[in-house]
Amino acid sequence: MLHLVWMFLTGFVIGLLARALMPGADHMGIFATALLGIAGSLVGGFVVRLVHRPDPGSAFHPAGFVGSIVGALILLYLAHLGG
Repeated sequence: MLHLVWMFLTGFVIGLLARALMPGADHMGIFATALLGIAGSLVGGFVVRLVHRPDPGSAFHPAGFVGSIVGALILLYLAHLGG
């Protein structure tokens, strides 16, 4: 259960950062922002793991955090294109 709360909070922060970096108005609520961050983490984390593997046993991968923000930015950009 705690894992889901942590995933939601991290996704919300990543979604907020992506919305702050992307110009334009975004009319999203708290849940849409969190879902944007979670989806961005999945996309960006996957791409970063293909390029640079984390050290075995490491709890935090800084490149994964940056990749999550980039992934959320890409998804937000695609959402702006669609409507």
